[in-house]
Amino acid sequence: KRTLLPLLREETSSFIFPCKLALQKPELQHMVMELLKCIPLLLFLLFVCGLDHFIFSVLSIIQHHSFIEYSYQSSHHLSVNVMGTSLMAELLRSTIGALNTSSCLPQPTGMTRQQYLNTFLPLGALALLCLAQVYPFRLRRAIAAFYFPKREKTRVLFLYNKLLRQRKNLLHLHRGRVAREARQPPGLGMLLRRWCRRRWPWLRRYLRQSCTLCRRPETPRHQPCPNPDCNASYCESCW
Repeated sequence: KRTLLPLLREETSSFIFPCKLALQKPELQHMVMELLKCIPLLLFLLFVCGLDHFIFSVLSIIQHHSFIEYSYQSSHHLSVNVMGTSLMAELLRSTIGALNTSSCLPQPTGMTRQQYLNTFLPLGALALLCLAQVYPFRLRRAIAAFYFPKREKTRVLFLYNKLLRQRKNLLHLHRGRVAREARQPPGLGMLLRRWCRRRWPWLRRYLRQSCTLCRRPETPRHQPCPNPDCNASYCESCW
């Protein structure tokens, strides 16, 4: 519930909201890992298609630019007919039949665009499934909550307490970071911006500051630090 525990900007990026159509940061990390697993298969297909095209090109060149001359000299004709159906008869027929065949160059045929498309189409479908799987994965929690409502309540309480502990630790970390930044001398650009804001107040809308904690651009709801020597400003949620 947003009214119960509104999330900060740093906390929003670590959660997955099922009703958002856009891909979110935790889902992007998982999706990128799935897409990286498709790269070896893509490289293998590219290698196989490249090798096929290379062999086709070599055979085509040999067929169109080669000259073969046959010279036969014979004085008698020999014909052997092997009868029978045994294993030895089949072996002799295959051996002698090979001597009677005429050897010639193969007729190379290249792959068509449709064959290339059919080869890469499953890989493209796999990549699309990697992109679309994030939406069915969002239903896992809803299905588990429907069949195990008590377990879902325990998970929600655990998440709530975990978020409170993280927010408490985050507050200490932010305080330490702000204290370190306050001890450092401001740069030339920051001094020039502060001087322009004081000299010409109407430039505030163009020289906006950002929240010291979450770095959000300045809005009318930003709260300045009550210390007159401090020029830090905070957004409403961080304040």
